[in-house]
Amino acid sequence: MLRRQYRCVEQHSAVGVVDKVAAVFRAIEGGPCSLAELVERTGLPRATAHRLASALAVHGLVGVTDRGYVPGPWLSELGGADPLLSRATAILDLLRDETGCSAQLYRRRGNDRLCVAASDVPSGLRDTVPVGARLPMTAGSGAQALLFDTDDVLPGSSFTAASVAAARRRGWAQSVAERLPGVASVSAPVRDVSGAIVAAVSVSGPASVLGRTPGKTYGAAVVEAARALGNGRPDQGGPQLG
Repeated sequence: MLRRQYRCVEQHSAVGVVDKVAAVFRAIEGGPCSLAELVERTGLPRATAHRLASALAVHGLVGVTDRGYVPGPWLSELGGADPLLSRATAILDLLRDETGCSAQLYRRRGNDRLCVAASDVPSGLRDTVPVGARLPMTAGSGAQALLFDTDDVLPGSSFTAASVAAARRRGWAQSVAERLPGVASVSAPVRDVSGAIVAAVSVSGPASVLGRTPGKTYGAAVVEAARALGNGRPDQGGPQLG
């Protein structure tokens, strides 16, 4: 047969790819599922299920966790219910005050990362990234943090899959003069309750201020801010950022 019966699609449209995407969404709305479970729930061929889930993950419509595929962060934004942004300002302000660096929150958008919240130091040497700015996924610690759960390093990146894996083991990524000459940054992934990476929190500033190994100085604070953003509160025993 040229057309399969997808288990998670209740109705078929005249556009096959839309039916397949709908099947993926219906499969993951029932809870995290591995690739094998996605294939079973949708009835899609394994290669097709993997290709669709991976493509949807790039755009934030599907999340990837150690428990499998889950609904992505962009779905919450489209629905107008994004608790992460509602608490971002207060936590970024606290991170800025603790570190003396500008702080940002990024979401992945395809081959870019979008700054969705920011808190800048009021004066002195600083790195300002305005809300709405799009930065490439090929440079900077924020891009690395957003890639912690995938090997999808884009061609031409200033970092490698191996360096991202090393950053994942530390819990934070750092960059010096990757995105712009003279700018350094430290970032950590923000995870939702399912464990999916939904954003990256960063601090950035002149390399002359942050130094050649900024993660040693700022990594712990950035990781704690990321936990506070993901959990709604910091972990007990950590720096009080929220």
